[in-house]
Amino acid sequence: MISLTLVRRIKAQPAIVFAALTTAEGITHWWGPDAGPVLFAESDARVGGRFRVRFRKLDGSEHEASGEYLELVDCKRLVMSWQWVDGGEPDERGEVSRVAVELRAIDIGTELTFTHARLQTEVSCNSHRQGWSYALDELERYLSAQSPVGRDNFGTLRA
Repeated sequence: MISLTLVRRIKAQPAIVFAALTTAEGITHWWGPDAGPVLFAESDARVGGRFRVRFRKLDGSEHEASGEYLELVDCKRLVMSWQWVDGGEPDERGEVSRVAVELRAIDIGTELTFTHARLQTEVSCNSHRQGWSYALDELERYLSAQSPVGRDNFGTLRA
C-alpha cells in the first residue's frame, strides 16, 4: 500500500480549520481536485458517522466519495475511511483507503498535516496527490480570506 502526506500552514485557528473539514457547509468551499463545484456534501462528524461528497470537475465529469469518521479529536485530529462511490481513480474502485488530518496550533494559525494512506498504486497516489494539493490550497485560500475578527462562516467566535 502507498500513502501521501501534504502539509499546509493556514492563517486560521484550529477550531475554524476543523469546522471547514467536518461540516457540510465548510466542505462545499474547498473540496475537489480543480475549480469545479461541489454539488453536495453531507457530514455527520462523530465517530461512526458518515460523510459523502459529490463534485464536478472542470471537464464535466462527476465524482463522489464517501466514508466513515473513525476518529475525531476536536480541533486536533480527524481520521476517516475513504471510498470512491462514483468516478474517482480507477485503481481505487472497490477499495477503502484512509485519510488522517492532524492540526497543530502555530503562531500564524494552524499547521495541517494531511495523510492519505492505503492507496493501491503509484498512479493512484500521484492522482490523489494532485487532487488533494489543489483542494488543500483552496482550503488555505478560503480560510485565509476570512475576517480575522468576529465570527467565521461556521459561527465560531474568533479572537
